[in-house]
Amino acid sequence: QVQLVESGGGSAQAGESLRLSCVVSGPLYGSRCMGWFRQPLGKERERVATLDRYGSSNYADSVKGRFTISQDKVENISYLQMNGLKPEDTGMYFCAADVTGTCNEFRIWGRGTQVTVSS
Repeated sequence: QVQLVESGGGSAQAGESLRLSCVVSGPLYGSRCMGWFRQPLGKERERVATLDRYGSSNYADSVKGRFTISQDKVENISYLQMNGLKPEDTGMYFCAADVTGTCNEFRIWGRGTQVTVSS
């Protein structure tokens, strides 16, 4: 069974950086696309960044130029480097996998890691 486990969340001051990690364990077959999502308290979950099997990445407008998604295929870890953090980046961050490769069908999810940014 595939499991995704996030880590690296915590508290930060505005302008600081955090790096989130998502360890993928178990067989993850297919043309995967990895994604990071976030959900502020009381709000809808939103897509933050995706990285497809070709190495093509996409970002939400709110994080472009500040966040970078990457992947260590050998160690099976997805990363989200977050620089220039803002209070509005606060939320629960989830990693997810889409084995169809389309980056539109994320069906495997981690439990999330909390990020809190203060001004």
